[in-house]
Amino acid sequence: MGAVLLAVATLTACGSQKADVLHVANQKGSTRAMMLAAGVLDGAPYTVEWSEFPAAQTLLEAVSSGSADLGLAGDAPFIFAYQSGSPIKAVGALATAGRPADALAVVVREGSPLRSVADLAGKTVATTRGSIGHHLLLQALERAHIPASRVKVSLLAPSDAKAAFDSGAVDAWASWTPYTNIAIKEGARVIVDAKDYDLPVAFDVANAAAITPKRALIRDFLAREAKALDWARAHPEAYAQVLSRETGLPIDIARASFDRNNRTAVAIAPAVLAHEQAIADRFGRAGLIAPTRPIAEAFDASVGSGLFKTQE
Repeated sequence: MGAVLLAVATLTACGSQKADVLHVANQKGSTRAMMLAAGVLDGAPYTVEWSEFPAAQTLLEAVSSGSADLGLAGDAPFIFAYQSGSPIKAVGALATAGRPADALAVVVREGSPLRSVADLAGKTVATTRGSIGHHLLLQALERAHIPASRVKVSLLAPSDAKAAFDSGAVDAWASWTPYTNIAIKEGARVIVDAKDYDLPVAFDVANAAAITPKRALIRDFLAREAKALDWARAHPEAYAQVLSRETGLPIDIARASFDRNNRTAVAIAPAVLAHEQAIADRFGRAGLIAPTRPIAEAFDASVGSGLFKTQE
C-alpha cells in the first residue's frame, strides 16, 4: 500500500500541505480499514496521509482547522459543527443500506427498570455532544412529547461514556456501532432504536479552503471510497477480518459493525438537504445551536457530480 501513509503525529497546517498529498481524518474502524482492505488506493497518483480520531467531533475539529483536508462524519455532528461556524462543506454522501437494528440506539444496562423513552424523564443519558447519538435522543424525546430539559444529558467522549455507563454513573447511553454492539454483547438492552426513526447519512466533509486546490484528489478519493464500499458488501467476512485487526475488536463485533454500518455512496440531492435542515432545526429547538447558516451552503455537490446515483 505504497500510496498510503499513516500519520501518527499532528498534521501540518493546510497552507504548507503538498498539492499531491490528501490528508484524511479517520474514525477508528471506518474509512481507512475499509479502503486498505479493498486495496482501492493502490496506484493512486497521490499520497493519502491518515490521522485517527475517536469520534466525529474531534475529527471535524481537525478538518475545520485545516490539519486535515477531508474526513467522514455522521450528519448530526457535521450539521452541529457547520452551524457552529466551522469552515467546512460536505462533498460526498453515504446512506445506510436497509434499516439495520442496533446500529444507533439508546441502551440501558442489564436489569435496568427503564423500558421506553418515556422512562428517560428525570434520568441521565450519556452521549457525545452533537453526535448522531445525541440527535437520536432528541428525536426520541420529541416524538414522545418529552421536553429535552426533562432529561439530563452527560456529554462525554465515547470511551468515557462507556465507563460511565458500565459503572452506573448514568442511566442510559445514546451511541452507535461498534459501541452499541459491544454494550449489547455485555448485556445492555435497547430502548430506542434508530431503525424506527430517520436514519443518519454520513458525509465526506472537506475543509472549505482545500476544495479548490485539491478538487481532483478529493473527487478521485470519493470514487475509490465508493469502490471500497462495493467491495466490502461483496466480501463482508474479509472486511470483518481486516476491521478486527485494525481496531482490536473481537471478530464477532467487527462482523456486527459491518452489518449495522453497511453504506452506499449516493448523490447529494434535495432530499438530503431537507433531512439535514430537520436536524439543524431539532438542535436549534433544543437550544444547542443557532441554525442561522443556510443549509444549502453546507454542501458542494459539484465535487462528486455524476459519480453517484440519487438515493431512492
